Amino acid sequence: MNNIILASLGAAVGGGLRYWMSNAVYKFLPENFPYGTLTVNMLGSFLLGIIIFYFSEKELLSSEMRVLLTVGFCGGFTTFSTFSFETIALMRDSQFAAATINILLNVGLCLAGVFGAYLISKLFV
Repeated sequence: MNNIILASLGAAVGGGLRYWMSNAVYKFLPENFPYGTLTVNMLGSFLLGIIIFYFSEKELLSSEMRVLLTVGFCGGFTTFSTFSFETIALMRDSQFAAATINILLNVGLCLAGVFGAYLISKLFV
């Protein structure tokens, strides 16, 4: 039961930060592409990689803190369901090139984020 509370608290903070950050991105980038979702997915993937590959492997986090940060915060912060909806919306609007770019960037950059975190973590482990 304790882990459910921790995951819920982390998700609340992550979700709030996701909302703020995904909207803040549009102060710098145009709103004709889902840059906000891309940004939080990329950053969340990188952060998850750092937490798992660095902090967990060095045993710097308790199992409770790992649940709070990974399942809770990163789960609430990243937005795969939003990414999926926005991709379908682009397709529905016949913006097939933008939909394809959105898929490639989200998947590619998120994988790169986790892999980059893995490589950085290996330098310090």
